[in-house]
Amino acid sequence: MNKMINGLCIAMNLLTLLINKKINAMAEIIKMPRLSDTMEEGNIVGWLKKVGDSVEPGDVLAEVETDKATMELESFHKGTLLYIGVKEGPVAVDGIIAVIGKKGEDFKKQIAAEEKAAEENQKEVKEKEKPAPELVKPAPKTVSVPVSTKAGTSAPAATTVAIPSNDSRIKASPLAKKLAKENKINLLAIEGSGEGGRIIKKDIDLFLKNPRPIVIGGPAKKKDDKIALHAPADTVYGDVPLSQMRKVIARRLGESKFSAPHFYLTLEINMSKAIELRKGINKVATTRISFNDMVVKACALALRAHPGVNSSWLEDRIRVNQDINIGVAVAVPDGLLVPVIHNADAKNMALINGEVKALAGKAKSKKLQPEEMQGNTFTISNLGMFGIEEFTAIINPPDACIMAVGGIIEKPVVDSGQIVVGNMMKVTLSCDHRVVDGATGAAFLQTVKQLLEDPVTLVYSE
Repeated sequence: MNKMINGLCIAMNLLTLLINKKINAMAEIIKMPRLSDTMEEGNIVGWLKKVGDSVEPGDVLAEVETDKATMELESFHKGTLLYIGVKEGPVAVDGIIAVIGKKGEDFKKQIAAEEKAAEENQKEVKEKEKPAPELVKPAPKTVSVPVSTKAGTSAPAATTVAIPSNDSRIKASPLAKKLAKENKINLLAIEGSGEGGRIIKKDIDLFLKNPRPIVIGGPAKKKDDKIALHAPADTVYGDVPLSQMRKVIARRLGESKFSAPHFYLTLEINMSKAIELRKGINKVATTRISFNDMVVKACALALRAHPGVNSSWLEDRIRVNQDINIGVAVAVPDGLLVPVIHNADAKNMALINGEVKALAGKAKSKKLQPEEMQGNTFTISNLGMFGIEEFTAIINPPDACIMAVGGIIEKPVVDSGQIVVGNMMKVTLSCDHRVVDGATGAAFLQTVKQLLEDPVTLVYSE
């Protein structure tokens, strides 16, 4: 009897070892991770490993474009790359993109099981989303939010300054990149004709035959520049696939424009003294400051004086933010990225300049991290470098305001009863009327105007 029991125990132990060995030998399914808080799908730009390659933990498998940046997808597993689900193109979050396991391992049943589980999960989600039948439609809930009408107590905020960009992560074949480097060609000047807009050898050859200059995010054209009235020779017509960034921009700004009741306040500021101060500072300072730096600093100080503008709309309440974090919009080929200058009111203009340049450089190469684009409480959009005199911007929720900055234009102004030449700059504050009243926004703009027309305060406040 004891021998039988011992024999059964040994058999069960062997069976357990075999099962564990089989479980441990199962291949690892690699899914599209959620690389940012707003990410719904990722776009695979290219694979750095191919099927059959050995993989170690920490190896970069592929480059994935999110709605905010292009990021490297690292492996957490050791083994052989057995399968690549999507070579290039969009993949939904949690979609299967690869399999890592032992060489020659059968993984097809695992993929089928994963896909079946995903389908069942989607069915459950759809069932839950179906509205329950109602016999009597309930009255809508309302929330009363007290908003002070005194200046400086109920305004939203968000600040972005458009920075010219000259480079970006471009989708191109290795051969195209090599030819572009050999011929000193900026890939931004070329529209790709490959899959998903990828630049291929044919596009480089066509560009070499008909070269053309390109300016992305650069200064406005001079008056004596020739105007091109014909399409470039390498123009490719037809549908252009949406990038992840463009999808998110379209969704968020569409929601903002049609849900937040916008109103606009425009003010003209004489920048003559600001021009003189900037020239003086840049003659002696090691860090050359820009007009954008002056605008960011002026807005930061004005937000401290008017905390109502430094607020956010949160559907059931209004949050008056204590920190003053100014977003700086950086133009990139696919759209717009908004890195954030945190605690801008406590930083001098040289520090703001250095931080903006560093973040703009990351934005151009799509290497901004999610935390570097979060937490903004006010937004400035500056198109002055393009010669735009005046425009309105769409609010970036949950912020309640965005300030649009135009160019500095020479024009006649009256000063002490005399007509003189003034350097005038128009700014327009877009306000969410659910949070900000006209008097609150106007008081904020008046403070910004005073600071820029008497800019010594910007230096002494540091």
